[in-house]
Amino acid sequence: MVVENNVSLQPWNTFGIAARAQALVRVRSVADLQAVAADAELAPLPKLVLGGGSNIVLTGDVKPVVLKMEIMGLRVLAAGPKAWIIEAAAGQNWHDFVTWTLAQGLPGLENLALIPGTVGASPVQNIGAYGVELQDRFESLDAIDLATGQAFTLDAAGCGFAYRDSVFRHAAAADPGAQAGSGLPRGMGLAGRAVITHVRFRLPRPWKPVLGYLDLERRCVETGVAHPDARQIFDWVCDIRRAKLPDPAVLGNVGCFFKNPTVSPDQCADIIARDPRVVHYPMLDGSFKLAAGWLIEVCGWKGKTIGKAGVYEKQALVLVNRGSNGDSVTGGEVMTLAKAIQTSVYERFGIRLEPEPVVV
Repeated sequence: MVVENNVSLQPWNTFGIAARAQALVRVRSVADLQAVAADAELAPLPKLVLGGGSNIVLTGDVKPVVLKMEIMGLRVLAAGPKAWIIEAAAGQNWHDFVTWTLAQGLPGLENLALIPGTVGASPVQNIGAYGVELQDRFESLDAIDLATGQAFTLDAAGCGFAYRDSVFRHAAAADPGAQAGSGLPRGMGLAGRAVITHVRFRLPRPWKPVLGYLDLERRCVETGVAHPDARQIFDWVCDIRRAKLPDPAVLGNVGCFFKNPTVSPDQCADIIARDPRVVHYPMLDGSFKLAAGWLIEVCGWKGKTIGKAGVYEKQALVLVNRGSNGDSVTGGEVMTLAKAIQTSVYERFGIRLEPEPVVV
């Protein structure tokens, strides 16, 4: 277990916000996490798990102990007639992992290409893109309970997946009951308490392309390729994302800043009556998902700035760092801009936008 003090976090958050960690532990094995849980000084302190830093907004120096996830490893566990089961360690870069699966002849994650961050963070937010969500390909995960050092496994039901949400995004609630099989209290949120170490994925066989997303349908028409293979879809997704979203290495950002809101049929009908242009998608449960980027753009925020925080010119759903490495945007400026956008959208549409990244 390697512990560092007074560490700059600017290189480790994709917004490029200047902040420091009082203490940072480089986690390179399960044993490192168990050592943290057993350490008399570290165990009682609050913890912040840091993967690729692509889903976090730092509003100041970080007082909790930062657990920098660097556990590595990839392997195929099974190749049955109905699915491949593969496992990736939490510290693996997500896009590199997706690239690896295709190189191994294991399709199924191609729609999730180029999503920033690490494998360990993918279940936390239930990442998704272009018609596929992580929960669609999820098998199970291993984690460590920081309160006890105990290892446990969760299936999809135990993770409590919802739209860009899971049990790992919620703080613990008082509940003395026992959660079967996990060793954790029933119904408790696991934010700050449990750390994911490995994630397993189920890739269905035979493989079937997911092409229901409008941008992919357009590519099929434009290229004349009606039945693309997984590699073709992977390339299309990478091209589409690069055209819409800025590279964090060039222009600091955390990708899509707000979740696409879900509304009832009556709410959707009311909004359509007031503005027929609203971009909306029907959901299986009868509700409708609205395009948050469209709502923000219609409110006039595309390309606008507050301080050194700006709204990306090509995609209103992305907030960016207009500062420099030596004079970076602050977390306060980012959140001031975010709250101003939320106010505008609520005043015009009666909808409260919810941020995707974790604000610390």
